[in-house]
Amino acid sequence: MRLPLILTVAALALSGCVVQNPGMAPVPAPLPPVTTPAPDAAASSSARVVINREMAKRLPGANVAPYTDCVIQNATSAELASIAAAGAAGAGDSVAAIVGRPATSQCIASAAAAAKGTA
Repeated sequence: MRLPLILTVAALALSGCVVQNPGMAPVPAPLPPVTTPAPDAAASSSARVVINREMAKRLPGANVAPYTDCVIQNATSAELASIAAAGAAGAGDSVAAIVGRPATSQCIASAAAAAKGTA
């Protein structure tokens, strides 16, 4: 009866003497993941600059940020990437096509009404 108790005590006493991974350096903690903007976010950011310029050409003096938001919300990722890649040189037709969509037109009309305070 005493033998299991003695063996348990001996095992516990010896377990403190065991060296884990002798001669090896401790494993370093994992590094936090590096966050880079998603490709869609980068294209959207670049496209926003181009779309703002296009909208400002058509509406000089107006705050075009809400209208740009409408265009971005109604554009596909591929369209935003294309606009960003084209830059100011070739984005006009693409922006006009997106503005011509019913959902974009409604969004722009709502933004214009809100800007006038009639919404």
